[in-house]
Amino acid sequence: MIKKILPLLWLWLVLAFIYVPILILAFYSFTDATMVGGSVGSLSFDNYLNLFGNEDLRNMIFGTVALAVASAIISTILGTLGAIGAFYSKRIPKTIINGANQIPVVNADVVTGFSLCVLLIVFLGLDKDTYIPLIIGHVTLCTPFVYLSILPKLKQMDNNLYEAALDLGATPTQALFKVVIPQLLSGILSGFMLAVTLSLDDYFITTYTKPSTFDTISTYVVNATKGSQTEVKTALWALSTVIFVIVILVVVAMNVIPSKRKEANQ
Repeated sequence: MIKKILPLLWLWLVLAFIYVPILILAFYSFTDATMVGGSVGSLSFDNYLNLFGNEDLRNMIFGTVALAVASAIISTILGTLGAIGAFYSKRIPKTIINGANQIPVVNADVVTGFSLCVLLIVFLGLDKDTYIPLIIGHVTLCTPFVYLSILPKLKQMDNNLYEAALDLGATPTQALFKVVIPQLLSGILSGFMLAVTLSLDDYFITTYTKPSTFDTISTYVVNATKGSQTEVKTALWALSTVIFVIVILVVVAMNVIPSKRKEANQ
């Protein structure tokens, strides 16, 4: 009996540790409180009205999403091609590529961000205002994770499919886009969503490479918590709640839709 209860208890403790702070923040986003844990006078939607009514906040959200999507698209293309190229390479090149891909993954973000700043801005002389260092930084962060999302799908795929397509008269390009890539779509989609999440969440690389007049959600939140604008701080509670709800809906959709398709096909 104890062996059954302890794993469940541990699971609920872990879930509570992760989600209770988010739920508390979500609750306070619907109140007129000026700080989390402070007194609550009444329920209110003012934080959400401030969130979508403040032009600076709207521009910050739009810029963050645009950066995340653009970086994720580039990262997905590079990660997909890199994974396919490494998978079909010989042993030594494959080992080198896999090892090089691990470096940005295990390296601390602050080290990666500072290194990119030195390389791109100091040595190459790229101007931050062009957004090129920022995009390169986010692509550098996201591409290895796309690579890792696609590689298992390549290992699960039947290698004979590519050779069979060539035997049937397809060119290598046709075999790649009509046979190989369709087998990897779930991994590509997972890698793209992971890249979007990483870009939205990144702080250190963005701080070192962004233009001085541009802010993402992460850099804006850090700067706002240092200031004294209460309306902005509480509006960010609403933003956190909106992001959490969107993530929940996306995760549910990604799990429910494929299962329904399988049931329909059966």
